[in-house]
Amino acid sequence: SALAKGAKRLKGPFEAALDLLAYVQIILYRKGHDALDLVTEAQLIRRFQPPDKEMFPLYAGYYIAELLDLGTEPHDPHPLLFELAIATLDQLRGTSDPRLVILRFELLLLREIGHLPDFHRCAHCDTEASQLSSARYWVTQGGLLCGQCGRPEYAQSAIQPASVTLLRTLSSENTPDWAATSPTVPQLREVRRIVSAAMTHALEKKPKMLAYLKFA
Repeated sequence: SALAKGAKRLKGPFEAALDLLAYVQIILYRKGHDALDLVTEAQLIRRFQPPDKEMFPLYAGYYIAELLDLGTEPHDPHPLLFELAIATLDQLRGTSDPRLVILRFELLLLREIGHLPDFHRCAHCDTEASQLSSARYWVTQGGLLCGQCGRPEYAQSAIQPASVTLLRTLSSENTPDWAATSPTVPQLREVRRIVSAAMTHALEKKPKMLAYLKFA
């Protein structure tokens, strides 16, 4: 949060650069804890321009801004998360499936802030996920439960092995071909449900823009 005096003037030091999701370079003067920082100059690098007549990439961009606001603290830099956000906005402008793009951003954000669930083994008995014929998601413990360790209260959180594989692929920092995956609509819905639960638990509130990200 910062104060940009004269930002709405047609002629000013900001050149209409300050806009939601715009990538800019700014000169910022830090103030005290009780005062807003001051922006004195801004230079536009590029704007976010989603494909014409497609609302999902636009809503996804707004969702990224909301997650950055909710998931980080003021004056606590996350260089990797910043670069990830810029790359994700670029991908939303391209040909990649925007549903996979936003899921990957969410999972890598959870990794960066230390809340990524463990999709590799059962949180109770430590059985490897690759050996599980069925699993459930345990949101409060941030991990999977195998069929034998599952409890009746987790019956609605069942997740198929293919969805677990997709979650592991999208949450890995070293998977360059993640965009080439072709999940089915049921798999996307299942993964969307799990990631939404993990994100809501980590942030302690449900992001408002989630309601606009339809995966049907």
